[in-house]
Amino acid sequence: MGTPCNRILRHPLSTTISDGPNKSANTADTMENISFVHSARFGFQTPVYCIISDERVHRIKSPQMYNRVLQEMGLNGAYVPFMVKPDDIGRALESLRFLNISGANITVPYQEKAAQFMDILSEGAQIIGSINTVVCKEGKLKGYNTNAIGFMDALNAVNFEVAGKRALVFGSGGTARAVTFILNWLQADQVTIAGRNKQKTMAVADQVSGTATSIEELNGATISTDIVVNTTSVSSPDESQEMAARIADLKVSNCQLFFDLNYGRRENFWQQRAQALDIEFIDGITTLAYQARRTFSLWTGMDVPTESFLKALE
Repeated sequence: MGTPCNRILRHPLSTTISDGPNKSANTADTMENISFVHSARFGFQTPVYCIISDERVHRIKSPQMYNRVLQEMGLNGAYVPFMVKPDDIGRALESLRFLNISGANITVPYQEKAAQFMDILSEGAQIIGSINTVVCKEGKLKGYNTNAIGFMDALNAVNFEVAGKRALVFGSGGTARAVTFILNWLQADQVTIAGRNKQKTMAVADQVSGTATSIEELNGATISTDIVVNTTSVSSPDESQEMAARIADLKVSNCQLFFDLNYGRRENFWQQRAQALDIEFIDGITTLAYQARRTFSLWTGMDVPTESFLKALE
């Protein structure tokens, strides 16, 4: 357990998603964030951080988490959500320079596209081809990917050893790239990527060393895999009845863990399938905390314990 962590801290990466549980809780979180921003004692150089997504941004728990950690650390700053339309993502990222935003998170569906608008990419972000963290400094935007290392930290937390194991990854977006990259870096024996668009899935597999398949090709087949990872944005039947039906019929052998990078679903068909097969299940709340810790360090230079981020999500 200690060895992979020590290695990853020296890896270039070190230099999910996600709806809230219900509307009332989301409203309370939003009001708390607004209250925090309005009550902060802003100075000329007060740092402001943000998260950029589509309409899902107001259901994400990141503002609640980061604002509470900023308070706990005694830092005079704020973290706010920005909803951006797909055609406006380039202009939104460019505006970070002029609004003096200190740092940004990028989440679905913009992690891959956002990488195109950075002045600099970390080595890990270049390899993966997507970003979830932006550091804004002296008018320059540098993109990082802390999704991969956050996923690795979450696997370590449940004592799952990747080396020599087989993995089945659902999804073909930026998070799938990050997950596949870190699985390979941790010496997985085989990583199969299952996506709806076979051509896009093959492109991801070629870039991050995986084997591509379509979700349809899994129908009726029994897949021998040690871990199943969901990197798509859907986890509940109301998000996709079709996907829920497919996963209800998913057949796996020798599997030890189902890992859904989403969180906060009242009804989660990945969890239901894992329970039906008597397989351990974890969701993405721990990954969110671990990757946030890495992101917070990039923004502030502070190494805050992961427990602080987990507590802020309660």
